[in-house]
Amino acid sequence: MDTHVHNNHEHDYEHFDTKGSGSRPNVFNEDVGAQKTSVEMGTHLHVGGEESRPSIFEMLGSVGIGAALRSVADTATSSLGKGALITPGHQLFSSPQPLAESPAVSPSPHHLEDKSTCSDLEEVEDEVLLNEDFGSNLFHNVPLYQEYLLKSMKADIQRVHQTGLSDLVASQQWLPGLECPAQPGLARSARLSLSPTPAVLKDRGAYSLWQELSVVKEQGLLGLLTAKEVRRQETMFELLTSEASYLKSLRVAVNHFQCSKTLQKTLSSLEHHILFSNLRGVCGVSESFLLDLERHLQESVVMSKVGDIVLHHRMKLHAVYVPYVTNLMYQEDLMSKLQKKHRFSHVLHKLERDAKCQRQTLKSFLVLPFQRITRIKLILEATLKLTDPDDSCFGPLSEAIDVLHQIVSECNKKVLCMKQTEELVHLEKLLDFGQMKAIPLTKPGRYLVREGRLRQTDVRVCAIAGSTVSFSDVYLHLFNDLLLLSVERESNFSVQEYAWFPCNVHAEDIKANILGQPKECFLLHLTPSHKSTTLILVANTCTERDLWVNALNSHR
Repeated sequence: MDTHVHNNHEHDYEHFDTKGSGSRPNVFNEDVGAQKTSVEMGTHLHVGGEESRPSIFEMLGSVGIGAALRSVADTATSSLGKGALITPGHQLFSSPQPLAESPAVSPSPHHLEDKSTCSDLEEVEDEVLLNEDFGSNLFHNVPLYQEYLLKSMKADIQRVHQTGLSDLVASQQWLPGLECPAQPGLARSARLSLSPTPAVLKDRGAYSLWQELSVVKEQGLLGLLTAKEVRRQETMFELLTSEASYLKSLRVAVNHFQCSKTLQKTLSSLEHHILFSNLRGVCGVSESFLLDLERHLQESVVMSKVGDIVLHHRMKLHAVYVPYVTNLMYQEDLMSKLQKKHRFSHVLHKLERDAKCQRQTLKSFLVLPFQRITRIKLILEATLKLTDPDDSCFGPLSEAIDVLHQIVSECNKKVLCMKQTEELVHLEKLLDFGQMKAIPLTKPGRYLVREGRLRQTDVRVCAIAGSTVSFSDVYLHLFNDLLLLSVERESNFSVQEYAWFPCNVHAEDIKANILGQPKECFLLHLTPSHKSTTLILVANTCTERDLWVNALNSHR
């Protein structure tokens, strides 16, 4: 995984929010792993406002083809009667255990004392291993979540190759990994819609599909339910099995990596905290969520209350996922720095080679919370499409999806906010105001809208030689409340002029052919407090000129 590393790591750690409020962002594709984001100097549009900036999740394709395919499920299904098909829990799984009470969320690292002033030599406090036997009947029979995501993505791609995208959308395919072989008692139309699909968890136990549960077969539920109702049960069952798979990976990350005393010896207390963030808290919420899902399945094998369960956990989900996702970039930057250290790298590679990891890297474990929160939303959306609007479950499902959307949106908002702050902090170090009064650049609410190199035209009129035209480079930084004009040096920007935006800035097109100027030029009017200035600026292209004029007049 490529990583953009800032030159000043001390700054990164200084601004790490141990209360979980934010950091430099790094975001990851839901199915394929982590990707890099970086800010490069040059002429390009920075979307500081959310109106013009696409969502971080959209930019990196967190939805992807898998999400697009999962969104085409049917929208109608028959309602099932309340309290029907109650099944004793001991019939559902091959290795029954009594369900324990939902555990309280483990204390998250972002609740700990701020250790940003600790010495690099300070030892990490011993981490307590998570109890392997916490009451789940499903946990031990699932693969790691990385394998689940990989097989899901492959299933989507395979169906695209086999059927074509248009046919796939029209055929109302299931979530990846859901399989429903044709049943003798079903109508021909139902058999067509229940065609086999590669099973994500097929090789991991008899529970991989809802229809494979022994109680479903014993009660002949496949003959009693419609094809859409079966698909709806499979989507809800995938929420349960995939949560178990996700939790299994989280517990490997905590017990095998976070609690490793050998790895702890290679890290300072602050580094250990940044690397694992509030992962233990995320794990605790996942345990509670999984146990409630299992309890619901024990009470009624025909599930209906997954929306209610998500709503019950809404506060816990928000409390752990927002700070974890927000702090991903600090985590990524630190990992990149640590991997250059032989001692850490040697210990980490040894841990990753352990059979528990199944050839998965620590990085792949650390990105899972971001991948999971978007995945839950996708599964619930697929379930909603298979739920009749008149069904009593429709409202809670719809509300649960809105709750997850709010969590993802807040993560995105905090990530963008911290990225904007990082841009300001980094740029402030490069500005040289010389004899001018310096302006503190880093300010709450300020963000970079656009930057780039232009040419300034200087027209001199001489009675003897006539007019002469010369050009000099000028660099513009346009913020949402400020415009800086600088000369770009080798290692910094020498500020020549600034004006408050938009009240003291105005741009307009000019008749270039009349003045003998290039057609890519425009006028920039500045009215700072001490004087008024009009500049003729030249862009590289007419398109770039139009973008600059629109940006400079955007708030007028």
